Amino acid sequence: MAQARAKPDRSRRCALLDALRGLTVINMVFFHFMWDYVYIFGFSAPWYLGRGAFVWQQAICCTFITLSGFCAAMGKHTIRRGGIVFGIGAAITLITALFMPDELIVFGVLTLIGSCMLLVGVTKKWLKKIPAWAGLACSFLLFAFTRPVNSGGPGFFFKRLAELPDWLYHDYFTAYLGFPQPGFFSTDYFSLVPWLFLFLTGFFLHGVCGEKILSVKWRGIRPLNFIGRHALFIYVIHQPVVYGLLCAANWCISRNSPF
Repeated sequence: MAQARAKPDRSRRCALLDALRGLTVINMVFFHFMWDYVYIFGFSAPWYLGRGAFVWQQAICCTFITLSGFCAAMGKHTIRRGGIVFGIGAAITLITALFMPDELIVFGVLTLIGSCMLLVGVTKKWLKKIPAWAGLACSFLLFAFTRPVNSGGPGFFFKRLAELPDWLYHDYFTAYLGFPQPGFFSTDYFSLVPWLFLFLTGFFLHGVCGEKILSVKWRGIRPLNFIGRHALFIYVIHQPVVYGLLCAANWCISRNSPF
């Protein structure tokens, strides 16, 4: 009787990705804690209003989106999972519209990632035919070129070099694509352009070096691995938890204040 082949240790192979995702989730929670601390509860933190906090925020979202694209390349149920993530993003929009209109989230990061997963899930068999190095280079260059389109036109990362016509910035559909109309407001805004191209950068990165990354024999760090495996759940619950903790802290401070 032939011996059964040993199954690869998938949990070990993905430890690096889980740890990276877990570290990013921790950074996200602390960033949003500071957001609530400063913008909702009105506490002073001058450093949070500077360039350093912006770089911190960009590092978090870029890591999340790139990792999501990388994982989409090796996932088997991309369309189904994309629908779930998109649905959660839509639910967050509805909840903030009803209960926290001053903190409204329209086309947030979950809406973006869900949309990207759906688009990649539908086109994956064609995307796989593109040489990985070419796809990686083109996707990243397109991301750099379209990064400033939300503010009026293409360029190079944050420097706008051209102006797009005003009629393109028309309504919520164009805002979803990347061209927000005058007066558009969202506290968490990630449009398809430019961020789809960063998602595709992660997708093609898997084709370039995915097997090497996934075969790294490292068990990771258990708490980070756990957080990384439950990133979506933590994302959904972290804001109510953070808000509740700050409410409790603010209440305790007000009770102990002599004024």
